[in-house]
Amino acid sequence: MSDATSTPSTIPTGRIAVAMSGGVDSSVAALLLQRAGADVVGFFLRNGVVAAGPGSSRSCCSVSDAADARLVADQLGIPFYAIDVSRPFQRIIDGFVDAYRNGTTPNPCVACNVDVKFGHLLELARSIEAAGFTHVVVTRAARDPQPPHFMTLVASARRGR
Repeated sequence: MSDATSTPSTIPTGRIAVAMSGGVDSSVAALLLQRAGADVVGFFLRNGVVAAGPGSSRSCCSVSDAADARLVADQLGIPFYAIDVSRPFQRIIDGFVDAYRNGTTPNPCVACNVDVKFGHLLELARSIEAAGFTHVVVTRAARDPQPPHFMTLVASARRGR
């Protein structure tokens, strides 16, 4: 499998890194993967911007989102790690500021999804090969009319697959 996103034809098994936002979609994806027999490990990506307080309803990176993700992981009995991605996220913010100064209205979430959420989590899974990750999974909004409704397989965590 390439590094491009794809829709899995079957629910993957093996050791799977799941990006958990604290929302329903990633929580359900972790549950479905676990029920299918996968060895699920939850990851929350801390961007370093929101230090405290409640997140907005559209946020995926607040302190309360991290607490929700950890609670779900605890209820599922899966390992959970909060990963500091503040450095790569700062590059996203810098690009946002530059674009805004130049008169455009950028969407930092798109760049974050590609560079930080997908890219950084995939590299993290690959960098700790001793952990044996076979896949990295991120979720999409279930209300999105295009499948998959619960998860997108970003790539195999093993190079060349």
